[in-house]
Amino acid sequence: MHILISLIGGLGLFLYGISVMGEGLQKSTGPKLEKAIGLLTSNIVMGVLVGTVVTGIIQSSGATTVMVVGFVNAGIMSLYQAIGVIMGANIGTTVTAQLVSFDVSILSSIALGIGIVLYMIGSKSKPMLKNISEILIGFAILFIGMRFMKEAVAPLSEYPIVKSILVKIATEPFIALIAGFLMTTILQSSSASMGILIALSSQGLMPLQAALPILYGDNIGSCTTSLISSVGANKNAKRAATMHLCFNVIGTILFM
Repeated sequence: MHILISLIGGLGLFLYGISVMGEGLQKSTGPKLEKAIGLLTSNIVMGVLVGTVVTGIIQSSGATTVMVVGFVNAGIMSLYQAIGVIMGANIGTTVTAQLVSFDVSILSSIALGIGIVLYMIGSKSKPMLKNISEILIGFAILFIGMRFMKEAVAPLSEYPIVKSILVKIATEPFIALIAGFLMTTILQSSSASMGILIALSSQGLMPLQAALPILYGDNIGSCTTSLISSVGANKNAKRAATMHLCFNVIGTILFM
């Protein structure tokens, strides 16, 4: 029970860190970000690039695809443009996973200290300082949550039954795929699912053969947000959300 409570606490901090950092980045870029999506997606290559950059900034492929579905529904963006951005969003969402896979505990402590100082000296007349402080504080909380999760799952290495279950998952890739899909659907964040995978892998509990199909399931689970957002939208918006699902399902089949 103690392990579960610690893991939930770490996951909560991880998700909160992503949210705070994403909000700070969005405020810093302002409405220019949304305009850029509409203006810079004239061809599919630019669409992929824009989708990658935007998702890397706001730290959520779900938010990007929901935005795109809304643009298509409003007629601001064509289906052809949307497909490129959706492909890029799938690349941009890996930024968080890459960040948390490194040990940057010293940097996160420095970021937290600077972020708090900037937040305290920031004011309504200096909104940019507040935004920068949110980015730094969110970044730090993200890594604190990651450390909590790693420490929470560390005792599991002492339980042979846990190891045997995880090794068994490695021999049942379809079950691992479903587990990844359900985890991301429930958490509504593929980055959070990846955080748990990285925490388990860092303690030697998650073999690569088991982690990969779970990761593929995470990618499919991340499509639920855009699919839900397309309910009640026009035909092209529904097609954009469906293309997101098709892209991830086809990718999963190829890699499996």
